[in-house]
Amino acid sequence: MGSGGATELLLIRHAPAAHGGCLAGRRDVPADLPGDAVIAATRAALGEVQLVASPALRCRQTAAALFPDRTPVFDPRLWEQDFGAWEGVPFADLPDIGKMTRHELAQHRPPGGESFADQCARVHPALTELVGQGGRIAVVAHAGVVRAGLALALDHLSAAIVFDVAPLSVTTLKALPSGHWVVGSVNRTFG
Repeated sequence: MGSGGATELLLIRHAPAAHGGCLAGRRDVPADLPGDAVIAATRAALGEVQLVASPALRCRQTAAALFPDRTPVFDPRLWEQDFGAWEGVPFADLPDIGKMTRHELAQHRPPGGESFADQCARVHPALTELVGQGGRIAVVAHAGVVRAGLALALDHLSAAIVFDVAPLSVTTLKALPSGHWVVGSVNRTFG
């Protein structure tokens, strides 16, 4: 690891997505940013960090609100899961995929899309590279990316998909020099 100490990843889910009641994984929708008090409280809680973000509009807008004087490094591997043919479908009209185990759910691919396991295979190298840089790194991304980070820390894909990740929440993971991970907090909100 870059600095010889623990690397802290602050995984921040973007502000609520203005998705119009339709699934938006790769669909590039804007953020519905909260008031200034919530943004200021979240900013104060984050402190001094390096900044990385998904290139999605909702992530760019959230990063700009939280860090108005900074430009993040954008990493396309941090995009949300690609839901393929389900993108843009109203939530009420999404198909019932039946009763699946968590393992089956982690492996399930929507038509033309990717599974959570596929997303993890894309996201894990990006997070591992950040760990190699050391320090405190804020990653403004998506619920699926936060779950992928939890899967990396837990070393268990299907355990990570059960986490409900709130908009504008912060999940803190520490990568120790030993190679082990510590989950510091999950789904913290401020303000």
